[in-house]
Amino acid sequence: MAEQEVKLMKGNEALAHAAIRCGCDGYFGYPITPQTEVIETLSELKPWETTGMVVLQAESEVASINMLYGGGGTGKRVMTSSSSPGVSLMQEGISYMAGAEVPGLIVDVQRGGPGLGTIQPSQSDYFQATRGGGNGDYYILVLAPNSVQEMADFVDLSFELAFKYRIPAMILSDGVIGQMMEKVVLPPFKPRRTNEEIIKECPWAATGCKGRKPVVITSLELKPEIMEQRNLQLQEKYRKIRENEVRYETKFMDDAEYMIVAFGSAARIAEKTIELARAEGIKVGLFRPITLWPFPEKEIAEAAKKLKGILVAEINAGMMIEDVRLAVNGTVRCEHYGRLGGIVPEPEEMVKALKEKFL
Repeated sequence: MAEQEVKLMKGNEALAHAAIRCGCDGYFGYPITPQTEVIETLSELKPWETTGMVVLQAESEVASINMLYGGGGTGKRVMTSSSSPGVSLMQEGISYMAGAEVPGLIVDVQRGGPGLGTIQPSQSDYFQATRGGGNGDYYILVLAPNSVQEMADFVDLSFELAFKYRIPAMILSDGVIGQMMEKVVLPPFKPRRTNEEIIKECPWAATGCKGRKPVVITSLELKPEIMEQRNLQLQEKYRKIRENEVRYETKFMDDAEYMIVAFGSAARIAEKTIELARAEGIKVGLFRPITLWPFPEKEIAEAAKKLKGILVAEINAGMMIEDVRLAVNGTVRCEHYGRLGGIVPEPEEMVKALKEKFL
């Protein structure tokens, strides 16, 4: 089989293919629209027969995240996927993983809420993902793809960063990216690591204590002075991540007087919006955060210095705009435009909002 293949597939399918190809050891998940194609595709591909990858439908999302905790604690590359209500159920487990510094990959293909809401696309899990949706002072890495290609590319990147920093990572997608079909270049096959390689790369992992002292993986510490030190160590790790792992993309910013800040599928819509606006003589550019945490606050602040206004376009009631406003610190006017309930905005709507709010 060729190492690189171009396929036409959905974002959810591309992610499943990429998981197998990047040496994932195990997937634990539960069906929920609009991400069910992930576990369906893995079941059809039967990687346990080729690479030895485990694919298991758990009895619930709570079970899934705790299986992730256990698998990650042994140094394995493990992942789960769900959609908004399911990821809500996982928050306790994600907090435990962050506190115990266990790497793992969570994929959230967002749908509208609150509650069960709708099965249509949304971006309303931004706070849950970027603020640490469980208890305690913690963050997780959050990557926001805006294409089927990035759905595939971000799997290996997420695992790389998760193990580099011993932190849970999330791919925060949505129903648009998960369900849309595009050409994608699948990543080359990467063999799963041997147990010997895992022991060497992950000395902290619970791989058996033959020839060494036992390791204990836990987030519990009853002595407050020791717990404080653990928290301070986590905060230092988060500082390093903020310094080294910010990712973003800009377009049409050289002469821009206005800027649209958008992530994921909203950024795709914003690109067409910019094309339409520039045809009318409105000089507008795009800033797309790729890492939602760490957030590119310094880069947005720098870009804002020459602007007359910023439109933050999201498929929610206004969440990322809080981070944008904090970044620019009142130096330029920031306004929000979004749709709710699973409705995806049209480019013409964004152009109209840009005119009404700034021109």
